[in-house]
Amino acid sequence: MDAVAEALARIARVDPSLSSFAEVWEGEAVERARAVDARVAAGERLPLAGVPIGVKGRHGLRAAGPLLAAGCVPVGATAVPGPGTPWQTWGVGAYGRTVNPWRADRTPGGSSAGSAAAVAAGLVPLATGSDGAGSVRIPAAWCGVIGLKTTNGRLPSPDRTGLAAPGVLVRYAADAAAYWRAMTGTPKGMTTEERPTPSPLAAAPSPVTAVFSPDLGFASACPDPEPLALARAAVERLVAAGVVRLSAGEADVRLEDPAPAWLALRGSGAGGLGEAGRIREVNDRRLAGLFAGADLLLTPTTPNAAHGHEGPGERYSTALTWAFNLSGHPAASLPAGIGADGCPVGVQLVAAPGREETLLAVARAAETAGALPLDTCMRI
Repeated sequence: MDAVAEALARIARVDPSLSSFAEVWEGEAVERARAVDARVAAGERLPLAGVPIGVKGRHGLRAAGPLLAAGCVPVGATAVPGPGTPWQTWGVGAYGRTVNPWRADRTPGGSSAGSAAAVAAGLVPLATGSDGAGSVRIPAAWCGVIGLKTTNGRLPSPDRTGLAAPGVLVRYAADAAAYWRAMTGTPKGMTTEERPTPSPLAAAPSPVTAVFSPDLGFASACPDPEPLALARAAVERLVAAGVVRLSAGEADVRLEDPAPAWLALRGSGAGGLGEAGRIREVNDRRLAGLFAGADLLLTPTTPNAAHGHEGPGERYSTALTWAFNLSGHPAASLPAGIGADGCPVGVQLVAAPGREETLLAVARAAETAGALPLDTCMRI
């Protein structure tokens, strides 16, 4: 009950300037917290008893059932883009547009805008998201938190195209692992029957093998120098800490640009579904070859830093993320550092399908080894 009360008080104090919540469910949260306390007092073991969380959008509770069953207490619906707005818009909360906690004149990213901002500002330790083109990873990068996109189809998603997958935004890797255990019913330290063997880091002391690509082979003119340099520096820290081992330096990763296929599947592109199928087949084959020889693919999360609320113009901030919505691979964004503008950027980790545990193990090892930049741990 105390943790929920503290979260509600913090939201009341901070959110008028942040607008990360579209709705705050104060009365319901207090009732749920008391019910959780009663269950624990009755001897029930709840792994996430009393943890206050945000859920993405006003309908976010529909996907949060396993978290509630584990004892989480939803305190409100986080901000998402308003109805009828272009896809580049980022979040509309109870007090207006959602702002980046690091700079109010910058976007937090989207569409899980409110979830990322609320976690970065310490309003809640965990907030749910969904990722159809980078909608968990991009706001995670620009708000300096950890964002996990799960394997497409691994958890239920209402997206008819199959491009969107559930995910989570957290400040600490252990909380992402707790989310995964709750959502999949996996006991701590074990895997479910249908899951592959534990991640390499969990199974052996040697680092996982990784390849780094600055542009995935199609976005060579896209990444800005600073986000790319910070991502490279983050990879160097992972290597120095013994968390990953680069198997080929900067690998010659050559994917097809996923934009035509993604847009065609969404019904908003000029390309047909036949071309979308071709791009998907080529990329799936090339990614299968890559993951036959490496555990991780590393890239900058975004080609650009957080922009203003007017939007990115003609530029796609999704350039390095949406290939893995098309392919379905699980991916995560970890904090890479702070740019000259005072805003964070991220490094993206991609694993083979079904290997969320690899991503979580690497994130936890990086955190433990001090390979994640401490200056992204915001305290408002």
